[in-house]
Amino acid sequence: MADAAAPLPSPAELAARSFYRFPNESAEYRAARTALLAEEIALRRQIERVAEHRRALPPGGDVTKDYLFEGEQGEVHFADLFGDHDTLVIYSYMFGPERERPCPMCTAFLGPLDANGADLQQRVALAVVARAPIERLLAFKRERGWRNLPLYQDKTEQYGRDYLAWTDQGDNPGYNVFTKRDGVIRHFWGGEMSGPTADPDQDPRGAPEMIPLWNVLDTTPAGRDPHWYPSLDYS
Repeated sequence: MADAAAPLPSPAELAARSFYRFPNESAEYRAARTALLAEEIALRRQIERVAEHRRALPPGGDVTKDYLFEGEQGEVHFADLFGDHDTLVIYSYMFGPERERPCPMCTAFLGPLDANGADLQQRVALAVVARAPIERLLAFKRERGWRNLPLYQDKTEQYGRDYLAWTDQGDNPGYNVFTKRDGVIRHFWGGEMSGPTADPDQDPRGAPEMIPLWNVLDTTPAGRDPHWYPSLDYS
């Protein structure tokens, strides 16, 4: 029987090993930065623990409906979205037919997703669905210069309603992952951090944060401005 894995060094121990020193920093700064580094190491471990828990989820609910979408090449069924993959990532885009322009926050997520879209599709299938007509979706895709995001209209709106993206009160963003094993499609995981799960004085946000915009701002002295949101253009 193999020996159990050796315990990990404490975050403080690992932080003390850091060789980083920056020009003209004070001893006070270095002590505070090393303490922060220990917290960052602990956060890294927590992120990995959460990812392990996610991967260990039992099978989710079967997908029993044949959802219909409209893409660049015409109508496709839900199973078609998988292509040659056994895992499908779907983002529900807040861009309904009543909107002149799509949600800026969703767009701030989709821009970086497009940048990594070709990489992601080496491992999983990817789809972005919305209620707006496919012509409007593709026009906006051209406007943004997106190349790697497969966009689809949720023709019957049934997918979005079943997976809580389209309601009578309007659109909500949605991120869901599905699997296809032995011909059976199942829901694997979906984001559930919304208004009721938000902490005081914070917008609802998932964890870990998947939008680089916020990750970069979190490294700055001012951090996030709770009253600022991205725009579709800044002209």
